[in-house]
Amino acid sequence: MAAIESLGADLAVARLRRKESLKTWAGRMGISVPTLLRMESGDPGVSMGIYATALWLIQRDGALRELASPENDRGALERDVRAAMDLGKARANASAEARLKRGQKRGTETED
Repeated sequence: MAAIESLGADLAVARLRRKESLKTWAGRMGISVPTLLRMESGDPGVSMGIYATALWLIQRDGALRELASPENDRGALERDVRAAMDLGKARANASAEARLKRGQKRGTETED
């Protein structure tokens, strides 16, 4: 959960850089000060909506769209590439076998 802790700390820095008090920032977010403190400490029990609201306040909510977008899902992309490579190999092997069978069939036809 180091990523959430880092996000919480970064959001705390963003609040402090804007010279916003805990009470004012919590009020702008529609949450209590204790919840804001939990978020800034990186508590994973704080809802994603609260983190998203904090990102919105610092105009970084657009980054949320990219977090799990399919084009950034490296693991799935790697699986897709492996599957395509496996399919290509299977098709190449099937073509080679088909050519070999045709060649064997032609060879037996000329022997007759």
